[in-house]
Amino acid sequence: MPTVAVTDDTFDAEVKNSDIPVVVDFWAEWCGPCKQIGPALEEISAEMGGKVKIAKVDVDSNPNTATQLGIRGIPALFIFKNGEVISNRAGAAPKAALQSWIEDSI
Repeated sequence: MPTVAVTDDTFDAEVKNSDIPVVVDFWAEWCGPCKQIGPALEEISAEMGGKVKIAKVDVDSNPNTATQLGIRGIPALFIFKNGEVISNRAGAAPKAALQSWIEDSI
């Protein structure tokens, strides 16, 4: 399952109303660490397809959701399950660490 681009307008439908847990990556084009974790998240999305959805929110184009969640720095990762935040973390990390965090959370 490829990652899904989510906007402020589609956030509720894609994330909060999802039948499976959703990892939301808040990122921006100019953010170096965001670009570092991007390929790892794509791989995790492909490997865990069906168990979890990976969504990406560009904070420059979609600031409202990031503001509502109190995000002050990126990359910021949030896991939503049944419409609620169940875990979050900030900053870049290696693929193994990201995958472990996701698997332990869901």
